Amino acid sequence: MPTRQDLRNVAIVAHVDHGKTTLVDAMLWQSGAFRENQAVDDRVMDSNALEREKGITILAKNTAVAHRTPDGHDVTINIIDTPGHADFGGEVERGLEMVDGVVLLVDASEGPLPQTRFVLRKALAKKLPIIVCVNKVDRSDARIAEVVEETYELFMDLVDDSQTDVLDFPVVYASAKAGRASLTAPADGEMPDSDNLEPFFATILDTIPAPSYEEGAPLQAHVTNLDASPYLGRLALLRVVAGRIERGQTVAWCKADGTISNVKLSELLKTQALERVPADSAGPGDIVAIAGIPDITIGETIADPEDPRPLPLITVDEPSISMTIGINTSPLAGKSGKQLTARLVKARLDAELIGNVSIRVLPTERPDTWEVQGRGELQLAVLVEMMRREGFELTVGKPQVVTRTIDGKLHEPVERLTIDVPEDFIGVVTQLMGLRRGRLEQMVNHGTGWVRVEYVVPARGLIGFRTEFLTETRGTGLMHHVFDSYEPWFGELRTRPTGSLVADRSGTVTAFALFNLQERGTMFVSPGADVYEGMIVGENARADDMDVNPTKEKKLTNVRSSTGDELERLIPAKLLNMEQALEFCREDECLEITPEAVRIRKVELSAGDRAKSRNRAKRG
Repeated sequence: MPTRQDLRNVAIVAHVDHGKTTLVDAMLWQSGAFRENQAVDDRVMDSNALEREKGITILAKNTAVAHRTPDGHDVTINIIDTPGHADFGGEVERGLEMVDGVVLLVDASEGPLPQTRFVLRKALAKKLPIIVCVNKVDRSDARIAEVVEETYELFMDLVDDSQTDVLDFPVVYASAKAGRASLTAPADGEMPDSDNLEPFFATILDTIPAPSYEEGAPLQAHVTNLDASPYLGRLALLRVVAGRIERGQTVAWCKADGTISNVKLSELLKTQALERVPADSAGPGDIVAIAGIPDITIGETIADPEDPRPLPLITVDEPSISMTIGINTSPLAGKSGKQLTARLVKARLDAELIGNVSIRVLPTERPDTWEVQGRGELQLAVLVEMMRREGFELTVGKPQVVTRTIDGKLHEPVERLTIDVPEDFIGVVTQLMGLRRGRLEQMVNHGTGWVRVEYVVPARGLIGFRTEFLTETRGTGLMHHVFDSYEPWFGELRTRPTGSLVADRSGTVTAFALFNLQERGTMFVSPGADVYEGMIVGENARADDMDVNPTKEKKLTNVRSSTGDELERLIPAKLLNMEQALEFCREDECLEITPEAVRIRKVELSAGDRAKSRNRAKRG
């Protein structure tokens, strides 16, 4: 079959923070995408405000690099920058639908981690050729030869007998921050011997196959992502699989429900660096954006109206974590947000479904609350954070695992957890994992004072684990986890040993009340904050909940006291962000989330009603 030698489509996949977006930055600079004096942000592909704040890629994005080979040929390299976090695995799976090969980035010090395994498994399932790029070789703690060996072991672990040719992958050694790459391994901590990324570009052109096509085949193009333009409306990003597509052309729109209708394209755009520019036509292998179909969704096909041939819909892994999202029902509702009604919340969740193929929205018993299922806590927390910034006020339930019944037995999701800690904390980690029914798979001591341990642990045991883990390891531990499989139900887990301090009335918090309460536990509120009955104002040092009065005022008299005017010394409140608050929640607790505040509360606000529920549970 003929091929397009002027084009390559490649995805860059890696674990979180191994340097994907930084490498794309360097490729754009060295291809002449920016002027020499142009002001460009670092990690230019992370355009979303949340991505910049968290320092991670959340949405898969594409860019195009114009590269001139040493023999004078111009080649366009379409690059898909994918998220490294497994919670956003749906973005990775969509990105792999658009490409003909993959660059697997591995940190020269950390080596392959759980998300490296996850993204590599997805690439091998697509039978795509792979280039391994060992990044950050100039790190002072780099261990290049060991990391390459660990990467080989990971490949051996994941490939089957029919894919042994994949093991003959090329290895590139790079420092993305310095914009340098080499095909020969430098000494640990040294820079690559080349002054630019030319060896990396050459490896891409040699290893990633050019898009092939069939002469005279009818149009087929797969929608893999969505975007929006204030002028053109909804944009569908698609890869042209066969045939040609032109601006103003009438095409067949093959919908997800099996129906086909003819529509006219109002605009056709190609990507040049970070800009989308109008184009007259595009051929096989091109990644383009089209406008003119307001209701098109991911996975659908654009085809020839004379001979429509739908492509298979994109399938992604099933969700493993769920939480409930509904309207704000607290006494303080409506004070800071603008989007308050159930209709607006439902419309926003439906809009999220259009562009995010890895979440599900299901109804619950209440008409103003929905169950949202996703890949992990972080993915769901990012969705809630985006809604909060858009002016929504929400009640969000504690994350729960999505169970399955297999062969008549209840199964739950388990995660593969990798922990890096100093040797001194191995006993602490073993104890924490024992409480969570973790199963030790592997332990490696690098001889550097650090130990890497791998566990298989129930997903619900990791909800709320990160904060406790960082506390117990004095902030030195590193943990990463990824979905592994479903296993039979592990039984009851008690992961939070402490109770809650619950306000027993509405009012304003006083310093006098907090001074007397702070010896009971850790406070979450400061003087002057508004509270209501059922709101959690702190963490109890004991295992049970305690109803407290944080609004108590000092009795004033006209008799002077020698100690009456002493300053009340308060311990500063522990202010939880949304992820920490979600981790803290128990089954009978939820979050009130507004644009200005994140509050933890009991699902049942009335202390009397909670007492009745406890008594019924004891009798039942």
